[in-house]
Amino acid sequence: MNWQAILSIYRFEMNRTFRTLAQSVVSPVLSTSLYFVVFGTAIGARIDTVDNIPYGAFIVPGLVMLTLLQQSITNASFGIYFPKFIGTIYELLSAPISFIEVVIGYVGAAATKALMIAVIILATSTLFVDLTIAHPVWMVAFLVLTAVSFALLGFIIGIWAGNFEQLQLIPLLVVTPLVFLGGAFYSITMLPPAWQAVSLFNPVVYLISGFRWSFFGMADVPVGISLAAIALFLTACLAAIWWIFRTGWRIKP
Repeated sequence: MNWQAILSIYRFEMNRTFRTLAQSVVSPVLSTSLYFVVFGTAIGARIDTVDNIPYGAFIVPGLVMLTLLQQSITNASFGIYFPKFIGTIYELLSAPISFIEVVIGYVGAAATKALMIAVIILATSTLFVDLTIAHPVWMVAFLVLTAVSFALLGFIIGIWAGNFEQLQLIPLLVVTPLVFLGGAFYSITMLPPAWQAVSLFNPVVYLISGFRWSFFGMADVPVGISLAAIALFLTACLAAIWWIFRTGWRIKP
């Protein structure tokens, strides 16, 4: 394993984040704080508790997960798309490093940036509500697994995208609606039985449910199923990336 190559890619991507600190960190934190104020104040005034949890605290895991998914995908997709756009990806492909090292460098940096923002948002939420974490180790595990899984998805999107507009297509038109419909701001047990069954086909439900369990010890679906869903998604992304580099799809003429 060429750790020097991995570290070089990782440092380059992290330095890009710190050069655009306002866009990379401040903007998502302010956006999420606005979500919290609007939903926590407007809806929280009408809903006191959900499953005996104050509504303001109940939505914190959903807000953190929303930001984590968006940032993981966006950072990873832009990170690999930009060298493809300017043509330097061919230098990367011809360098004496394996695709595994390339993926570790880009995905590791994207996941790190997303985790940084998630932690900042989690800390910011304590300014609005009293928050306790029932299972902190599992909370960290869900954060890391989700960040890595969706950074891998973002890496795939960055290779697939043919222009900058396509980079935002899936995060905005697919991921964000799935989060809003996946129990970020409500429990799916509040829905009619038919819609509860439909919600179980939304993969984000399992992410948010497991993550919320790590805070409050309650979940809409069993925690084991949530972990299995994340593991399955992670495996599928790894298999897709292996196939991309083996065939050269979208990265070789």
